[in-house]
Amino acid sequence: MAATAAQITSLGKQVYDLTGRELDLGLLGLAEFAPAALLVLVSGSVADRHERRRVAAPALAAEAAAAGGLALYAGTRPSAVGPIFALVFAFGTARAFAAPASRALLGDIVAPERLPWLVARFSFAWQAALVAGPVLGGFLYAADVRLPYLASAGLLLIAAGALLLVRPLRRSVHRPSAADGVPASSLADALVAAGTEPVLGAVEATAPVRAGFRDAVEGFRFVRHVPVLLGALSLDLFAVLFGGAVALLPALATDRLGVGAVGLGWLRAAGGLGAGAVTLSLAVRPLHRRVGPTLLVVVAAFGVFTIVLGVTRSFLVAFVAMAVLSGADAVSVFIRATLVPLVTPEDKRGRVLAVENVFIGGSNELGAFESGLAGQILGPSGAVVLGGLATLLVAGGWWFLFPDLRRVDRFPEGAGRSK
Repeated sequence: MAATAAQITSLGKQVYDLTGRELDLGLLGLAEFAPAALLVLVSGSVADRHERRRVAAPALAAEAAAAGGLALYAGTRPSAVGPIFALVFAFGTARAFAAPASRALLGDIVAPERLPWLVARFSFAWQAALVAGPVLGGFLYAADVRLPYLASAGLLLIAAGALLLVRPLRRSVHRPSAADGVPASSLADALVAAGTEPVLGAVEATAPVRAGFRDAVEGFRFVRHVPVLLGALSLDLFAVLFGGAVALLPALATDRLGVGAVGLGWLRAAGGLGAGAVTLSLAVRPLHRRVGPTLLVVVAAFGVFTIVLGVTRSFLVAFVAMAVLSGADAVSVFIRATLVPLVTPEDKRGRVLAVENVFIGGSNELGAFESGLAGQILGPSGAVVLGGLATLLVAGGWWFLFPDLRRVDRFPEGAGRSK
């Protein structure tokens, strides 16, 4: 994640320096998102049908190759952004396979009752990388435009090697069945019942059938039939889709706050600092009660401080706003990262997490495209403020549209075990 954060920080700065157009920042996000959407029916099935470490590690190595290509192109003193978009698309293609496989490992390496403990520490490490990566990228970009991409490539290769050292618990590799489907019992009823231990309904095994389209779309089918899961993922999708202020930070930093690459790096790092402080507190004192209402409230807080970021001309206020909105987002990430594996059977996790990866990509990279398009029309400040207001409307709307999500009190225990 440190590699990706350093690279994204540098890409935004480089593209905006080349063209000065907010729309190009949006197109950069679209190039990052498109592969995850196009390959969702393939990447999730691959993560379920093969050993996940051996899917993720080569994909990370391919990301490193794309980062190396960005370094080579940056060294040619480029004047066009087309090759940058092409290399970012290649990077996104590799990430489309790495993301569901590596994130599904969380549910593979500990027992379900230990997953909240692991997610809190995983999130803290992630947020620490979101502090180090942008600062590293900003300083290296100021020294030499090639250096952040070379650092990204090196860090990704280290990540690929380190991932092979992970030792998952024994798990069965998915074999498609004609009866692949959603549980017969109502998972939503189990989730909202305080003090109970919901158990996912078993699906009787039948003779295996050849993998096909039905097997590939199982992740979508499962999410659609579980209201709590659909509510949590779609909330993140639409909230961050409209509130994607981070994509416009290069424009805000240059045109409104008057800072360069180093200041931009620190502004992005503020998000990691705020989120890191929150995830550290979650690691010490995990969230156990009022999970659903908390999720909706922190999304609303994300919207409020996005508006603050859009209206201020003070670097200090912008720094604080980034820290607080990212801290709110960290709580949302913790809840979703704990909830999704616990309510998903082990043999469907890769496909469900591939769907989640599209939702996350939709909220981040596609949100970057929406922000870039709005920024081209309204200016960066107007686009950020409008996005924050839309996020507030989404949080309020989901309170009424997904009552099952609003009523979730505790995380399920053991719900995601295969039967």
